[in-house]
Amino acid sequence: MAAKDDPIVIKKYANRRLYNTGTSTYVTLEDLAEMVKKGEEFTVQDAKTGDDITHPVLTQIIFELENKDGQNMLPIPFLRQLIAFYGDQMQMIVPSFLEQSMIAFSKEQERFREQMKGAFGKSPMDMMKMPTPMKALEEQTRRNVEMFQNAMRMFTPFPSAGGNSAAPAEPPKKEEKSDDLQELKAQIAAMQRKLDTMS
Repeated sequence: MAAKDDPIVIKKYANRRLYNTGTSTYVTLEDLAEMVKKGEEFTVQDAKTGDDITHPVLTQIIFELENKDGQNMLPIPFLRQLIAFYGDQMQMIVPSFLEQSMIAFSKEQERFREQMKGAFGKSPMDMMKMPTPMKALEEQTRRNVEMFQNAMRMFTPFPSAGGNSAAPAEPPKKEEKSDDLQELKAQIAAMQRKLDTMS
């Protein structure tokens, strides 16, 4: 019998049915999504081969959620950037960067929720005086970009040792950072518009 802290094993059969060995019941992708939201750990195994297929199943859950009306969380520019990283030399950095970003965001989410609650319950004058939720989101985004830049520096094999070769390379980096920052600001502005329509 599995230990209490061991992840629950979900078996996926050839007919695509998912079987929760912890509760001895068949489950759906929606059930697995709820388990994730509750923080329940599980792995998905192919019932025939025993292979771990957790990654493709979780990806399928995201695909299903993204296709529900009003559920889109992944903006098109983000998806394009993510696709562009496949096969790129930076591909090996992206997973850990995204993981660290989500961990940092999760730690901040309670603070965001409190600020959102506070913002929507205030008058326009009160909202002008208080730090807006968007400022907090901008700050989190800035920290994420900073963290990514630090990760990129770790993988640069030769930091500017000579003077001549490093000088021409810097202006394009600044332009790229500026473009990335502009794109992040545009995404934040779009999120603010969505929040405004919700209130």
